[in-house]
Amino acid sequence: MNFQQLEYILAVDRYRHFVTAAQHCHVTQATLSMMIKKLEDELQIKIFDRSRQPVIPTEIGQKIIAQAKVVLRETAGLIDIVQKESNLVQGELRIGIIPTLAPYLLPLFLDRFLRKYPEIKLQISELTTDVIIERIKHNQLDAGLLAIPVNQTDLVEIPLFHEEFVVYSSQKSLHPKKKYLLPSDLNVDKLWLLEEGHCLRNQVVNLCELKVHERNIHQFDLTASSIETLKKIVDLNEGITVLPQLCLNDLNKKQMNHVRYFKAPVPVRKIGMVSFRYFVKEKMLTALKDEILACLPEEMKRLENKVVINM
Repeated sequence: MNFQQLEYILAVDRYRHFVTAAQHCHVTQATLSMMIKKLEDELQIKIFDRSRQPVIPTEIGQKIIAQAKVVLRETAGLIDIVQKESNLVQGELRIGIIPTLAPYLLPLFLDRFLRKYPEIKLQISELTTDVIIERIKHNQLDAGLLAIPVNQTDLVEIPLFHEEFVVYSSQKSLHPKKKYLLPSDLNVDKLWLLEEGHCLRNQVVNLCELKVHERNIHQFDLTASSIETLKKIVDLNEGITVLPQLCLNDLNKKQMNHVRYFKAPVPVRKIGMVSFRYFVKEKMLTALKDEILACLPEEMKRLENKVVINM
């Protein structure tokens, strides 16, 4: 038995298909199948029911897979201990980040982080919150950068900063006499939202106390998959949307004239770093946290006159 075999059975468990699992493990399907068969022969059990499509673990296979996750996670912990003792910050760091944060936060710290820590191989995946959480639990990511709390007892949440919400409005939908708005000032019938699966959508719905199915639908209706699409739709059509603060760094002068701010207490989302409760790669995650915080203004690290909008 070896660690590679354990990684292969986790891949098959995840993709439920030997060919797909082999592709993601960067080996041939024959190699992956042979290594899993050797493990099954050694243990004298069947880990997968190959007569089913997609393949599924057998009853005992489920127990083997669960233990394999523990073994691989503890192995990563051993490597982390060695790195701590050597005072080196090096190795592979796999990070997931939500799409409403990635385009705006990554440019602020990424180049500086990579230059400061050339021995870290940083692998970043842009994923929704649910997928990030699932991959952390399956040891496919080391940590996630996302809106917290996620309310998962087996995960550790490290708060990083608070990001204000702002209103972005078309010319027709502006409030010319109001510089600062309340959530109740927003016309929910003209509100553009991200599609289901984005935590920002849920936060905006909660902010506006909006029952989406009860609002009147636009003549042209769209649920967008990105903040950039929301901004373009507002620019081209009558309507409004709610954006996180870091998006403002990408707006030009004309677009900034379409931004309105909320009255205090300002609604915010709390951004944090989430990892498995058995914390590994601590030095690398601490370095990442420090570089993110160093690139942000102090006001984003404080919570005075702000109210957190949860998902």
